[in-house]
Amino acid sequence: MSARTPLIAGNWKMNGSRKMTTSLIGGIKAGSVPSGVEMLVCPPFPYVALAVEACAGGSVKVGAQTCHANASGAHTGDIAAEMIADLGATYVIVGHSERRADHGEGDAEVRAQAEAAYRAGLTAIVCVGETEAERDAGKTIDVVSGQLAGSVPEGATAANTVIAYEPVWAIGTGRTPTEDDVQEVHAAMRADLESRFGADVAGGMRLLYGGSMKPSNAEGLLALADVDGGLIGGASLKAEDFLAIAQAAG
Repeated sequence: MSARTPLIAGNWKMNGSRKMTTSLIGGIKAGSVPSGVEMLVCPPFPYVALAVEACAGGSVKVGAQTCHANASGAHTGDIAAEMIADLGATYVIVGHSERRADHGEGDAEVRAQAEAAYRAGLTAIVCVGETEAERDAGKTIDVVSGQLAGSVPEGATAANTVIAYEPVWAIGTGRTPTEDDVQEVHAAMRADLESRFGADVAGGMRLLYGGSMKPSNAEGLLALADVDGGLIGGASLKAEDFLAIAQAAG
């Protein structure tokens, strides 16, 4: 692991309740969070404010799962990045493959959402990843490189941007690429970022792996040279599992 601070981020997706939010965060706060590891929970929108309240006085941070590109306006059902910041959250996930697939969000929209995050003072977690068909066709690096180029704004820095590589075929399936495959993609992403933003930005920007990371495989994945944490789905819904992944990053 490099000098980059590991980030263990939990994406709760469309799961939760008021009771679960307070209970899960309470369990995380009661556990042992390694020093030098940053932990983040991203609950559904209705529970973001409650999560911020529950995390008060501890080191766990709160984010949201997406945002609209605009600061306000006639966008029924959408949430502005400024609203997320107003609740006290500090991160927002943009471009998750489930948003890309379910809501037709392409690279240009993801880039606009990341720019909105910057505008509101949030850190954007920009997600990229290939489908199983693209991997089988040998297009993984090309697809990820293209999404990275299209989705990451010109204003990206190591402070306002985190990149999450999530192979679509591995999310929630229990399958993961080999450690060599993960490192190859992460190294390619860092090289792309260096050619675009320079060595200082690329060297400081955190690259997370997502896609069925769990306690049993976290140690090996988090030990890879260009993996700086994880974007965790199912395992983030159990305090014991989430804390075990954080321990593996410490």
